[in-house]
Amino acid sequence: QVQLVESGGGSVQAGGSLRLSCAASGYTFGRYIMGWFRQAPGKGREGVAAISSGGGTTTYADSVKGRFTISRDNAKNTLYLQMNSLEPEDTAMYYCAADDWVSGGRWLLVNEYTYWGQGTQVTVSS
Repeated sequence: QVQLVESGGGSVQAGGSLRLSCAASGYTFGRYIMGWFRQAPGKGREGVAAISSGGGTTTYADSVKGRFTISRDNAKNTLYLQMNSLEPEDTAMYYCAADDWVSGGRWLLVNEYTYWGQGTQVTVSS
């Protein structure tokens, strides 16, 4: 069965960096679109970044453009999110998600993804 396991979260001060990882198993990782999402306390889950199956195409939420970078290593079945210049507003639970097909322009929509990890907490203090 599909399993997604996030890691790399933690507590950092504003301006710091973290690198999240998502280890995938149970399916052909290199054939799936992957995304990172986050959910802050009291708010809905939102799309942060997504990447095509081959890694050649990426998309980002406006709030993280220029600060976050999504990447993947299909040989290692692992998805990454490099987060730089972190802000207190980035504090949230971060989730990775997978689907074998997501319509163009909809890669950051929660409802487009079938498989989800359990999340890793990121806390940014000012």
